Formats: sequence, structure tokens, C-alpha cells
Amino acid sequence: MQAKVRSVAFQGIDVLSVDVQVLIAPGQLAFVMVGLADKAVGESRERVRATFRALGLSLPPQRITVNLSPADLTKEGSHYDLPIALGLLAAMGVVPRESIAGYVVLGELALDGTLTRVPGVLPAAIGARASGRGVICPAVCGGEAAWAGFDTADSDRAPIIAAPSLLALINHLRGQQKLAAPEALVADDRATYPDLAEIKGQESAKRVLELAAAGGHNLLMIGPPGSGKSMLASRLPGILPPLEPEEALEASMVRSLAGDLGEGKLSRRRTFRDPHHSATLQALVGGGLRARPGEVSLAHHGVLFLDELPEFNRASLEALRQPLESGRVTVARANAHVTYPARFQLVAAMNPCRCGHLMEPTRACGRAPRCGLDYQGKISGPLLDRIDLCIDVPPVAAADLALPPPSETSADVAARVSAARGAQRERLEEFDRKGKLLAVEADQTAGLLADRVRNWSKPRCNADTDGAVLAAVAEPDAEGRALLTRAAERLGLSARAWHRTLRVARTLADLDGSDAVRRLHIAEALSYRRPQPRAALAA
Repeated sequence: MQAKVRSVAFQGIDVLSVDVQVLIAPGQLAFVMVGLADKAVGESRERVRATFRALGLSLPPQRITVNLSPADLTKEGSHYDLPIALGLLAAMGVVPRESIAGYVVLGELALDGTLTRVPGVLPAAIGARASGRGVICPAVCGGEAAWAGFDTADSDRAPIIAAPSLLALINHLRGQQKLAAPEALVADDRATYPDLAEIKGQESAKRVLELAAAGGHNLLMIGPPGSGKSMLASRLPGILPPLEPEEALEASMVRSLAGDLGEGKLSRRRTFRDPHHSATLQALVGGGLRARPGEVSLAHHGVLFLDELPEFNRASLEALRQPLESGRVTVARANAHVTYPARFQLVAAMNPCRCGHLMEPTRACGRAPRCGLDYQGKISGPLLDRIDLCIDVPPVAAADLALPPPSETSADVAARVSAARGAQRERLEEFDRKGKLLAVEADQTAGLLADRVRNWSKPRCNADTDGAVLAAVAEPDAEGRALLTRAAERLGLSARAWHRTLRVARTLADLDGSDAVRRLHIAEALSYRRPQPRAALAA
């Protein structure tokens, strides 16, 4: 007696097919698992036994062999419980074999037979849909699987079977019970964010925060302790526009793989990740035993806030350089080589020196300016070159603290940001229709999720534009180009800094409602470029 059930394995965000082959044959009583299974998969034997006992079923007193094919692919995770159990039930004749044909199955079994949540249901469902299959998963993951966009109009069989327990699933497959089709769930995004009106003073910093939100630009704030850097960063989510549906799906796929999707509800809120400065390299960019996504990927289409930037491990900071440019991160290990999307907006904050009072004569330490040179020197020039906006956040004066709260709220700023983003979206869509947006290379689009991978490099705001698109949309007027050329020669701007200055100037023009990038926009964009730490302090 034998049966076969289709399941999946994950390599990064890509989905690989796995056949769970079950054979029940005469021989020495045993339950053998083969196919390069990890410990979690090996423990499925005990969970399946306990579940069968809870349902009043018993395994046949024969030799049971479960093969996970292909045998040279490492199988990880508890989502193989359900396909193994269904394979056994089909081999025993409890459920018809044809009832599970054409489905991708994943789910974890509790000891009482209920099905519990497993990570990766959303990308597995998208992969199943791409291969013309349906999905069988736990009921708590049904709303997540429904976002894969299955077509139910012309199908006699339900494309998604979301069961609360193994018993309910058996009854459904035998035609004795009808499970309701799951609905795509949307999270309640009516969150209350801290308001910009609560911050007194720092008008220049608020202006730059609005600029960062409008164009998706990377931002670095430098100032003494208590000047409001973290307060400003925490108010950035309140002025960012909501995710587009396609962006929400991409971000949710990564969160699903990490098991961080909660109740399977998709949200249009932009993720705000703020890891502690003790975070390891693997926690920040991804890796570990199973090459899991890191903070840069969990912040895909959102914000990664790094407070106390120089206190992070230097290797971790340098690892951010490639994702900031390419919008993806490749984790290469001896047992894994995976790629995750990482199109995030970097916002960082730091003190000017270790004591924090470098430029305050009455409070600076006796090692100034050496303490500032050493402290700011922890941030490498190549990383600073990738940050579009660098600003000084001075201490708030007592006179400002005594004033009443400002009248402009986050809602007012968010309206201007939304208008600027809308102009960018229309501009980029026009170029997309003309076929001028560059696609990623073919070797980056392999796998079942090729259509999603191609979107990782698709520009959606000014910070993402480059090449021919940037040259067309951010070409300054004659005075602006002359100013940018002189500044590039005197400041020694790199080619990257040249293009990033143009992106910021384009966003400034969008905030002003201007179709053209003018000299005024170039001048303000140049004021946010940060010279190298040693050169700045020496001056």
C-alpha cells in the first residue's frame, strides 16, 4: 500500500516541490523517515502517532517508510506533519487518493488532532497557484492562503481547504462534511501613531523627515542626547503612505516565511523595525541555521530604524551596503544559498561622540575633537555615501519647550507626502507603460515566484529610480546643473552621491508641486550631503 502527497520546501522566498511518499509493506514493525529530514521533521512520527490515537485510529502493524523526495534536499520545519498523516491515511484507504491529488499540503499536528499554524503558507499558496494546484492547510492559515488569488469560478473542487483539525479534514475529503472556503483577511490598520505636533522646536528636522517620507530616502540624524532624534523617527510611520496592494503582498510573503504574520491578515501599514544595537549580523541581514530572513527583509517596503548607529557591530553595518543598493540580500552559507527582498528605507540616529556633547563647549569632554573623530569614524565612508539625507539635530532650547504645541499635525504632513508620492507613482507608471523600466536579470527570476522576484527591483518612489529614468525625470535646469557640477568638483562627490542628490532634488520639486528640478532644489539637496567625518571635524 502506498500513496503520495505533494508538499513544499523553502529556499529563501522561493518554493520547491517535495513529494511525501508513503509505503506500508510487510516486514519488521517500524516507522522510518528518509529524505534528509531535520529533527523537527523526524519528530513528526510521534505527533502523527498521537493524533491517530486521539482519532481512534491505529497504525498498521507493518513496516512504514516515509520518503521525502528529492532526497538530497534538506527538509526543515513542522509543516510536513499533515502531508505525512494524509499520506498514511490514503495508503490505509481511510481517504481516497484522488481527493488529495492536485493539492499542496502543509500543516502541523497537535497531539489532539487539531491543526496549528505553520510559517510560509502565503508563498506556498502562490507557488501552488502558479503550478495549477490547490492548497490544504490549517484553518488559522486559510485567510493567508486566500491572498494567493485562486480562481474559483471554473473549478469543481475547492482550491483552498482550510481545516481546523485532521478529523474535519478527513470528513471533508470523504464527502461527509463541507468546510467553508476561507476569506482573505485584512488587518485593522486604524493605528494611532505618535503625532509630530507633540515635538516642540526642531522645525528643520521635521522638514527633512517629511522629505524622507515623500521620496523614501535614507536618513541619518546626528545630535546630542535628548535632542529628539528617536522621537522624530517614531513619528515617521504616521506620515508614510499606506502600502500598495502589490507591495503589501510582497512584504507579507517575507513575514509569512518568518512566522510573523500573526493571524494571517495582510496589512497596508509600512513595517517599522527598530532592532537593538546588540543585534548580530545574522539577525540584521539574515542567516542562521535555516537562513531565515533578517531585519532588512522584514522591513521590506518599510522602515529600518537603527538607533545609536556607531554602537552596532561594524561587520553588521557594512553588510547593509549591498541591500541598500540592490533592494535584495543574498545569504550564502555552506548549507544554503537564498535570496530575500530588502527594499527598505534606512533611518539612523547617533550622537556626535561617545559623551554626546562634542560641539557644546561647556559640556564637551577633554578629548574633543578626538573623541568625535574616533566615534564618527566607526561609520564608513561607503555607508555614508548611501545615505541621502544627513542632518544635525541640535538641543531643543528652553524657549521652545515653553511654547504651546505646534499647530501642524502628522495628518497635515501626511497629506503633502501622499500628494508627492502620487506624482511619483504616476510618473513611474508612465515610464513602465513605455517599457523604459529595466527588468532584473534572468538568473534572478528563477523559481515558482519569478513574477514576484521581478518586482523587487521595480522603482516605486524617487529613492528607487536610477539610470535612464532618473536622467529623464530629474534633469535640472541649466542653473541647477551648473551648481551641481561645481559642488561635485569642490566636494568630491562620487557618482553615487551625484545621483542621490538628483533624487532628493526631484522629491523637493514634487513637494513644491514643480514639474522641473530647479537650482533651489539642487542647493537644498546638496546641503544634506554629509562630508567624511574627519574632514568635517577638521574643518
